[in-house]
Parts: sequence; C-alpha cells; structure tokens
Amino acid sequence: MLAGIKEILIITTPQDSDDFKNLLGDGKSIGISLEYAVQPKPEGLAQAFIIAENFIGDNSVALILGDNIFYGSGLGRRLSEIPNDVGATIFGVRVKDPERYGVVEISENGLIRSIEEKPKHPKSNIAVPGLYFFDRTVSKRAKMVTKSERGELEITSVIDSYLKDNSLVLRELEENTAWMDCGTVESMNDASNFIRKIEQSSGNKIGCIEEIAWQYKWIDDDALINISNYYGKNEYGMYIRNLLSN
Repeated sequence: MLAGIKEILIITTPQDSDDFKNLLGDGKSIGISLEYAVQPKPEGLAQAFIIAENFIGDNSVALILGDNIFYGSGLGRRLSEIPNDVGATIFGVRVKDPERYGVVEISENGLIRSIEEKPKHPKSNIAVPGLYFFDRTVSKRAKMVTKSERGELEITSVIDSYLKDNSLVLRELEENTAWMDCGTVESMNDASNFIRKIEQSSGNKIGCIEEIAWQYKWIDDDALINISNYYGKNEYGMYIRNLLSN
C-alpha cells in the first residue's frame, strides 16, 4: 500500500484462506481491492504467478512474501518510483548467512553474474529478500520453469530468465532499512520486539493499513471515524481516532 498499490491478491494455504478473508474482508472499507487465491500445496514461490495469472492480466506486478517485514524511512516512496513496465527489479541485503536465501553474484563492475537459491557455497553475501517487481510477462515465464532438485518452482529461475534477457535490475536496500525474515519462532519474536520498540519510541503504529489509506486519501475523515468506531475503545481504535486530532 505504501508503494501506491491498491489491487492485492492474497495467496494462502487452503486451511488458512477463510481466516484471512474474515480478518481483512474485501478491502473496500479502506479504499482498496483484496482478492484471495489458494495454493493447494507448497510447490515454490514461482507458482504464485501461475495461480495469479488471471489477476495479473496485462499488468506489472509486485510480490511480497507473507513472512517478510520491511521498515525504513521513505521506503514506500522509493518503491512507488520503481519502473517495472519492462523487466524485473530485485533487492539486495548483505547478510551473515547467505546460504539461507537466494544469493546474487556481482561482478567487479557491479553487474549481476548469477542468482542461486539457497546455495551450499554462496558466491556472495548479498541475499535477495522477499520483495520483487516484475513486468506483465512474469506468468508466462513462471510457466516455463521446471521444478528444482528441491521439488519446487524456484523464484530464482524466474528472475534468472530476466537476467538472461538483460532486463534485471538489482537495488541494494539502504542501510536505514530493516528487513526481517520471520520464518522461525525466534525471528518472529525478534521482529515483534523491534516493532514494539519503534512504536513505543515514536508513538506511531507500524503498518497501520487504515492510516495509510487515509494519508493517501483513499478514504475520507468520515470513513476513518467509522473504522475507529468499529474497533471501539481499545488501543488500536483510539490510535485511529487520534489521527484526526493530530
């Protein structure tokens, strides 16, 4: 939403689909469109583009993984400025354990040489986080991917097709941007503590979708008041109500 994206498809497991629908609804109350699709079984990230083929249509698309959290001043503005009518844009973060992620190899002059998924012997420490921008050809490319030795349709295979076409751009996330991959209980706890600390020190909520919709003028003051009334007198409802007075 901070990147200005209002049409969103949430892909979930069959057992979790109804929970997401009950929690988030269709998005109309905050001026966006939410749709839902099911991934029958985990067969790789690239499968998302096959599942979402009709949703994507002839449009460019962004993919963000549900267990990835990004936080940084001005991040939304920078993402909204990414041109993705042609080609693909990925991001890079220097990490201590690159073998856990997709890894980009960079030449001495800054060009992308290769990208590998969870390599045993990483060629660099630049990991690719779960945020990607692709042009409208991504579903077609995903259909051409064959399963890896892990039995999955790897997102790196889709990205590699753009690399071969010389239409792949790598942007390293700025140092003030925090990236949290919450794939374990420990990392989820670390992310929760990080966000809580930021919210306590700043007085602002992180990822408040109602606030984003209101700031972007997708909803008006009356709609924001209705939302705050829905939440009642709990902390979240009071925060939304106070946005108007602040």
